Amino acid sequence: MPIAVLAAALFAINVVARVVIRIGFADNDSAQNTVSIIMFAVIGVVLAVVAFIRAQRVPPSSWLPELAASAIGGMLLTILIGPFISGDTPFAAGAGNFFSQIWLYGGFAIVGTLLGYWVATMLGRDYRSRSLQAFARAKTTKPRRVVRR
Repeated sequence: MPIAVLAAALFAINVVARVVIRIGFADNDSAQNTVSIIMFAVIGVVLAVVAFIRAQRVPPSSWLPELAASAIGGMLLTILIGPFISGDTPFAAGAGNFFSQIWLYGGFAIVGTLLGYWVATMLGRDYRSRSLQAFARAKTTKPRRVVRR
């Protein structure tokens, strides 16, 4: 999956959350926090699904850097451009809020990616497990050698 497409999808999740907050919960801080946590959880689930799918096809050395770059790109879009959608600036709520968004985004992204990979590994569907299964099948299905007497 191209890096920019996934980063844009992660940013779109943020845009939807910001629009929901702006339209429905403009004055309710508790609801805004709940929607933000739900947004981070959805981002984690999306990354878990992408990691699960990619882990089945190629080794982690090829998909993990792409997934990390997408998550970082989505995070930068979310924290630097996202506030303008709500009519704010990135540092309008203070530096503490800015850095807490970075930590939350990073935490949910890392946990989501790890969960997706771990589930694929646990089910034996990751690239390495499938390669080892194919190797074992190939070794056990060799034809018997005929011995002449």
